[in-house]
Amino acid sequence: MTSPMDSSKTEPLISLPPIGFGTVHLDGAAGVQAMTSAIQTGYRLIDTAYNYENEGAVGVTIRKSGVPRDELIVTSKLPGRFHQYDLAGPRIEESLYRLGLDHIDLLLIHWPNPSKDLYVEAWQALIDARNRGVVKHIGVSNFLPEHIARLEAETGELPAVNQIELHPYFPQVEQVEWHDARGIVTEAWSPLSNGRGLVREPLLTEIGQRYGVGGGEVALAWHHARGIVPIPRSTNPERQKSNLEAVNITLTEDELSAITALGRADGRIKDQDPAVYEEF
Repeated sequence: MTSPMDSSKTEPLISLPPIGFGTVHLDGAAGVQAMTSAIQTGYRLIDTAYNYENEGAVGVTIRKSGVPRDELIVTSKLPGRFHQYDLAGPRIEESLYRLGLDHIDLLLIHWPNPSKDLYVEAWQALIDARNRGVVKHIGVSNFLPEHIARLEAETGELPAVNQIELHPYFPQVEQVEWHDARGIVTEAWSPLSNGRGLVREPLLTEIGQRYGVGGGEVALAWHHARGIVPIPRSTNPERQKSNLEAVNITLTEDELSAITALGRADGRIKDQDPAVYEEF
């Protein structure tokens, strides 16, 4: 496992808060209330996507939050059905209009959809959007190293971020090391394994008792210790707070190794292997 101080790491291409806030399924007035609570609690990295169909609610929350715009990092994602270059540009602008903001801080390609073979076109559209000032930083989500290597070979640019499925049941050790060596920040979606009993995992519960926290906080501390930015989601204000504070827990190397050893060959939540899985 690569530690945060490993000499093989390259300086990140972007600086992000240590933990973000996921917004999938948070929409309408209830979604705005949950996201407002998260920002008031202290979250400054807000993650949405075109396909979440809640960019409008995210934008309302941002504008009403009272937090200066330059203190917030708003992320969205381009869906697979708009990878073609002449379709991607207008969709990026549409995300901006939905959000009601003058720029998107971080824009990702949501999935590579390799059988369609259009993700390089989409990446060029993101590069051009950034160069126009519509987007500040660009990255990808669910990309394998082979996909990222092709982006660099054909455009000369690496993504600043790759947001991937990552949690103790699927620790992605090799891919994280690959990112680290290239200055790519790893973000983790479903960092608590989407409620599949991870927070009640006996090992995490045992470790949590040593620190006076629950298994979920231990899992988030494990992400942070590995240099990964987890993106948990919660509508509960108390859980939002405890998740945010989890990055202040310092686990031992033995604890980190034991948690990583929970990884399984079938650890993915829904068997969404980016080599074959596609989303539009």
